[in-house]
Amino acid sequence: MTSQANSPIVPRPLNAVFSGLPTTVFEVMSALAREHQAINLGQGFPDDPGPLDVRTKAAEAVVDGWNQYPPMMGLPELRQAAADHYRHWQGLDLDPAAEVMVTSGATEALAGALFALIQPGDEVVLFQPLYDAYLPLVLRAGGVPRLVRLQPPQWRITREALAEVFSPRTKLVLFNNPQNPTGVVHSREEMQLIADQCLACDALAVCDEVWEHIIFDGRSHLPMMSLPGMRERTVKIGSAGKIFGMTGWKVGLVCAAPPLMKVLSKAHQFLTFTTPPNLQVAVAYGLGKDDGYFEGMRADLQRSRDRLARGLSELGFPVLPSAGTYFLSVDLAALDPTLDDEAFCLDLVRTHGVAAIPVSAFYAQDAVRSVVRFCFAKRDATLDGALERLAGALRGRV
Repeated sequence: MTSQANSPIVPRPLNAVFSGLPTTVFEVMSALAREHQAINLGQGFPDDPGPLDVRTKAAEAVVDGWNQYPPMMGLPELRQAAADHYRHWQGLDLDPAAEVMVTSGATEALAGALFALIQPGDEVVLFQPLYDAYLPLVLRAGGVPRLVRLQPPQWRITREALAEVFSPRTKLVLFNNPQNPTGVVHSREEMQLIADQCLACDALAVCDEVWEHIIFDGRSHLPMMSLPGMRERTVKIGSAGKIFGMTGWKVGLVCAAPPLMKVLSKAHQFLTFTTPPNLQVAVAYGLGKDDGYFEGMRADLQRSRDRLARGLSELGFPVLPSAGTYFLSVDLAALDPTLDDEAFCLDLVRTHGVAAIPVSAFYAQDAVRSVVRFCFAKRDATLDGALERLAGALRGRV
């Protein structure tokens, strides 16, 4: 008779939200890129290491500065720098002591906001394609997702689509602008439609604005917080990692009115509590850099966007507009309605040595299955090498 000690252990059921999640498409494509020595235009990170002076400030702060717990809400100098930065660039009047908080990345800020604001059964409006962390976090908080399906080529938000999902049960809307994965910068008119619904339904807006500085063609970022009636019901989330092109830094910036911030800070306290002080010192310095740095960064990324868009177009790929983020997409449906984005991406990395991301992976239901996303935040040589490899990718397909 087999002893109990030698019997296989059958684990009790684990959390259904996370145990049921598949491996992310980013992990899959990055692993395939390594396996096939492919050029990785899938995951969104730049080739460039980031501004040297900001990195130097972080290094100096490790050697010469404070390396114990910083204040839970963030270093006062960073909170002040964030308030000054948003006043200068976006016209926001924020109290750094009561309306600004530092988190360990924007994803933590999103998780904290959703856990703090959602009660089980509350409805949450989401726009798909959506960043992959949104839905699991909403479900884990007990929220009921109400999905708005956006479609190429414009990915526009309409009054009719919002009317179908907003109701008296709506607790909040999670809004990403500029939007990953599409590269769309939603218009003031679209944002006003969302604001009108929030006001009518007494709902909050959690706004993922991490791409606020990665915006092109002379556009300026418009924060939801600045719209009439939205100042007291908006959580604005930014990312120093995106602002300075150092995605591994994981320094998030949260702005909200004091009644919201009091609850948000309690969620943060029991997630990460605080963020490395040397990174906070460096980000405070970086946010005070002159306008030329930010304008030059945008211009460099816009030039890379145009380089990749031009090369893809010359190869026959139907390129969709990209007004922000690190990404531009192609819509295979214009070539052949039967082409599937996931199958196409798998063939690209295995046969042609270029990794991209199928946008269908960003849908929870009723996916658009014809759009492929490329990251253009790369050196010229990287983009040119990818274009050389893609030269035969459409041969025999159209």
